Amino acid sequence: MSEQALFPVFLKLEGRPVLLVGGGAVASARLAELVKAGALVTVVAPNVRPAILSFPGVIVAEREFHPSDLDRVWFAVAAATPEVNRRVAEAAAERRIFVNAVDDAERASAYTGGVFRRGGVTIAVSTEGRAPALAGLLREGLEAVVHEDVEAWVASARRLRHEQRAAGIPMADRRPLLLRALNRLYEAKGIAVQVVAS
Repeated sequence: MSEQALFPVFLKLEGRPVLLVGGGAVASARLAELVKAGALVTVVAPNVRPAILSFPGVIVAEREFHPSDLDRVWFAVAAATPEVNRRVAEAAAERRIFVNAVDDAERASAYTGGVFRRGGVTIAVSTEGRAPALAGLLREGLEAVVHEDVEAWVASARRLRHEQRAAGIPMADRRPLLLRALNRLYEAKGIAVQVVAS
């Protein structure tokens, strides 16, 4: 695997075709996240767990993977055997499609991370495919320190963003104003908590 830094990104998959190759427990977990993202998922695997069959709107093809399964998809997840994952990754590379090859960092062109969501905030941690279990532990640590009231932070930041854009405030000047607005959330509640710039 290359030591080149990865470009972190969140994908907007709603209404877009995604291929999931594999029918086991790992595929089932990835399917849940893809469905939550609104992707139009097709699952291809010769043996599929009943849990996968229960997802509404998911197309299931109980057969071996064919490279043509990647035609017209935006993203692919290979959650099968190492040999099948290799074939999926090679076929995806030929078509310029990013693929998350589960537990095969060398062949993957996209990595998932340890993720948690709270109050309109999504935080993902990646070890760039080198230590997925560590990413999960780091995610748990971050989840413990992200304030429960983060939804109010999002609402305040969103409102302030619209006001700042309308007023033509430069991007570089916006962060200190946001910090002051967040601190005012706590002052109004009589809580002595300060959000400070690093």
